[in-house]
Amino acid sequence: MDATDLDYRARTRSGCIPPELVSRLLERGHLDVVELQAGRGEWFCALVWARRLGERGRQADALEVLAPYTTTGWWTAVVATAELLEGWGRSEEAIETVRARMAVGHPMAMEAYTRLLARHGRAAEAFTILLPHADDWALATVLVDVAAVAGRDEEAAALLAARIRADHCCDGPWCCGLDPDTAIGLLATIRERQGHIDEAIALLRRRQITSVNCRDQLADLLARHGRIEELRAYAATEGHEEAVQRLAELLEERGDVEGAIAAYGQTDGPAAWDPNSAYKLAQLLARHGRGDEAIAVMRAQADAHHGDDWILHTLSELCLDQGRPSDGLAHLDALAATRGGEVEWELFWMRLPLIAACSGVDEAVERARDHPEGTTWYAAEHIARLLADAGRTEEAIAVLQQHDRRNSHDLAGYLIDLGRIDEALAVLQQPRPHTPAIPTTNSSLEDPPF
Repeated sequence: MDATDLDYRARTRSGCIPPELVSRLLERGHLDVVELQAGRGEWFCALVWARRLGERGRQADALEVLAPYTTTGWWTAVVATAELLEGWGRSEEAIETVRARMAVGHPMAMEAYTRLLARHGRAAEAFTILLPHADDWALATVLVDVAAVAGRDEEAAALLAARIRADHCCDGPWCCGLDPDTAIGLLATIRERQGHIDEAIALLRRRQITSVNCRDQLADLLARHGRIEELRAYAATEGHEEAVQRLAELLEERGDVEGAIAAYGQTDGPAAWDPNSAYKLAQLLARHGRGDEAIAVMRAQADAHHGDDWILHTLSELCLDQGRPSDGLAHLDALAATRGGEVEWELFWMRLPLIAACSGVDEAVERARDHPEGTTWYAAEHIARLLADAGRTEEAIAVLQQHDRRNSHDLAGYLIDLGRIDEALAVLQQPRPHTPAIPTTNSSLEDPPF
């Protein structure tokens, strides 16, 4: 085995059995196939099989399954082995497994190693190892977490405070190590943990970038401590859509559904102009049996953002879920009319489940095949799904077999459903080039327009 090849196949899910199809094999009773493929270089099979062996008390056998993968030095396999060892109570072996990769300079090993140490009574040692790396934003986060276990909060806080410089001039986070906004956020985490809530709030109000990974740390802090009026005022500030979402979540958790709906402001708040807020509002309305209102919210967004595919897709799914497929079709037809009746596939395919609900699967399949892009590999995926959902798996397979390399996962999944395991494996394990081939013919209709 080769670490580079393993990593490529695991990342791209190509030339291998992906995890969702390993689960499908198990669900269909093909444990023997998973066991066999685990020893033939199929990482996702090996991982599942090792876990199964561990659950049965066969720890040595589980480690033997993973050994060929771990021996390559592939980080994913190293971490998986360490997690199994830790789960079995063999923490020292887990620590040593990760430490060996840190010794050869693996970039992710230090974080995993120090977190392992902290979880198993060696937090002071982990803290000492992390101290020289406080300028690395990822390791600074680990340092703050470890400080709580090691009882070194004040030392970590002092390090962070020294890195909050008023003269910092980068345009965004992660530009030069630990930027001030990240340092402020981490320092606020420590102060909140110490019970200094007002100080934590004051710190977070100094940040220039308030939202990271679609969450607002200040909004989450205010919600955790029940400071709802402060959260409401903060959410009313322009540009704080994540705070609006957190306010609505908190109100819904407390049973105040009307208040949660009002937080989004259907006519004059974020839901009126921000598609993401509108989507959250529509989900909220649908959860509480107000599907018609949810549809109205997304229809308004579809009108405001003409032809935006994800908004139209959300609207179509809502109409289908609420038993109003004809309304979804009517909106898509009206959009098509404004474009002279011609609709590219990325906007066309979302109508297929609506057509099937209104007029049957055969009508939807026929309409799909009549589309100018109806013979492409990406159209085949949607046609096959229509047929498979109607219990016509053999027909779905026939559609996908015309493009087996481009739709290998879907095709293999349906083959597994019918017990045609050897065919499924042959489709999945076709060797793939690590770099795309240079096309020698015009393939415009074979490439999706999105």
